[in-house]
Amino acid sequence: MYQASVPVFRHYLARVAAMAEKAGPEALEARIADAFPAGQQFATAAGFSLRVACPLAGREVPDLPHALGPRLAVARAMLGAMTPDEFKDAETHIIRHHAGFAVLEQTGTDFLHLYGLPNFFFHLTMGYAALRAAGVPLGKADFDGFHVYPDDFRF
Repeated sequence: MYQASVPVFRHYLARVAAMAEKAGPEALEARIADAFPAGQQFATAAGFSLRVACPLAGREVPDLPHALGPRLAVARAMLGAMTPDEFKDAETHIIRHHAGFAVLEQTGTDFLHLYGLPNFFFHLTMGYAALRAAGVPLGKADFDGFHVYPDDFRF
């Protein structure tokens, strides 16, 4: 459970920080339709990383700074301090949490794979899409940090 959560969250929060820096503060106000602005989408993703990892590790979910930069830094640091031993038997822990106004009880496995990761990536992707729609020159390499394309490559 550690390997499926903490390194994934840390990697993509680093990608968020790089995209936010590339976009600049004005672009972080971009939004798709009536959804949260890109900056809020990214901040929500950062919050989800700890809303998911902390219960799996048996920790309390902390309050986070509201500003995106400090929020990302705190989330990445807290995740970096977690150890695989804290996630022992996390698969079978019953985690009671809220999804909007719904109260759910899920095993650690379902909580991570059916709720936590999808919500984290939903908000990350919505932020990315809002920046793209606003004309910020982001590509797949910016999103995942793995892809490489030549400068003249066009889809």
